[in-house]
Amino acid sequence: MPSPNKTSVSIIAGSTSDKEIYQKAEDVLKEHNISYELKILSAHRDPEKLDSYLKSCNSLIYIAIAGLSAALPGVIASKTDKPVIGVPVSTKLGGMDALLSIVQMPPGVPVACVGIDRGDNAAFLAIKILKLLEK
Repeated sequence: MPSPNKTSVSIIAGSTSDKEIYQKAEDVLKEHNISYELKILSAHRDPEKLDSYLKSCNSLIYIAIAGLSAALPGVIASKTDKPVIGVPVSTKLGGMDALLSIVQMPPGVPVACVGIDRGDNAAFLAIKILKLLEK
């Protein structure tokens, strides 16, 4: 695992309305004793705060939870070389709009994507990536 002063995973949600989804990720990370922090930062409403956070963040992996246009995971991926896992939220169109926004990233800006509302699977994927980083 990472050094004691490094956070393993940063969960970033675009809104507190995504609480049900980010709590799933938190529960899995807590259960597996993985250090994490949670931030509520919108790519649209808080772009400066998001930029500032990403510049100072020492997390190894980002989980980005977003609905509607789901820009958050892609914006994060465009600003870091660290792995970004996108979690589409089922706010409109059954979450298909968010899912397609996350998986259709341009070349050079990859975002891993789990199923709609699957904050838990994002955490499980983060744990698998952390295990690879240990080696």
